[in-house]
Amino acid sequence: MGKRKMHSMGVIIKKDIKKNKYIYMMLLPVVAYFIVFHYIPMVSAQIAFKDFNITKGIADSKWVGFKHFRSYFNSYYFARLIRNTLVLSAGNILFGFPAPIILAILINEIRHSGFKRIVQTITYLPHFISIVIVCALLRNFFSVDGLVNQLFGTKINFFMNSQMFRPLYIGSGIWQEIGWGSIVYLAAITAIDSQLYEAASIDGAGRFRKILYITLPCLATTITVMFIMRVGKMMTVGADKVLLMYSESIYETADIISTFVYRKGLLEQNYSYSAAVDLVNSLINCVLLVGANKLCKRISGNGLW
Repeated sequence: MGKRKMHSMGVIIKKDIKKNKYIYMMLLPVVAYFIVFHYIPMVSAQIAFKDFNITKGIADSKWVGFKHFRSYFNSYYFARLIRNTLVLSAGNILFGFPAPIILAILINEIRHSGFKRIVQTITYLPHFISIVIVCALLRNFFSVDGLVNQLFGTKINFFMNSQMFRPLYIGSGIWQEIGWGSIVYLAAITAIDSQLYEAASIDGAGRFRKILYITLPCLATTITVMFIMRVGKMMTVGADKVLLMYSESIYETADIISTFVYRKGLLEQNYSYSAAVDLVNSLINCVLLVGANKLCKRISGNGLW
């Protein structure tokens, strides 16, 4: 029975490939990208268990087992890095995750098509601005003599204040990505059957009740999937923006795992240690992804798998 099943599945797959060969051909570059840039580099993760010497190469470097992992767990920076990374990620999820959903619902409620397109364009534009330019704008606006201090008549040095780093980072991230993130939810909203809204109008439901009892329940699956994917990247806070925003005086709140890996790996050339740190980070992300998927399936019945 097992062999027959396998044979029949093989026949079905072959027929499907033959029927949709052009679609599979379009898929090849994506598959090639993930193989070359995501799966093949996994072989190099073994340097986390070695004293990697760039002149000897990976194969001839000495095995040291969990030496670099123990060094990381016992280091002074371990608790600070985990805390700062989690706080930034939690802030992004708490404030940044609902923002595109709210924007998508508000844009959907706009009746004037011309004004709707203008709003969409304005909110999408920041996504295409380089992070370097965004950080330069932040430094100009929030400098001691910047626009914000001039408006409020203050002389606060925001970029040297450790308590100001997180609001600036999270707030600028929401501004830059809110419009782009709303595209997924707008697409899901357009797929909702219009007859549901018509029936609700006949029953006397206003706009708010339609959003509460039709729009949000129909978006539940999309929201769940996006939430799981966001939680799965909770420990992966990009180093580029943080590097452009922080300085040694605010390391206490601004230093995160990715910036630590950058300093240890590229600046200090301690490749094995930084690989060990990054591997721990990836394992935590994997656990968070699986945990978020199980939790969402238990609560809502929806998940990635």
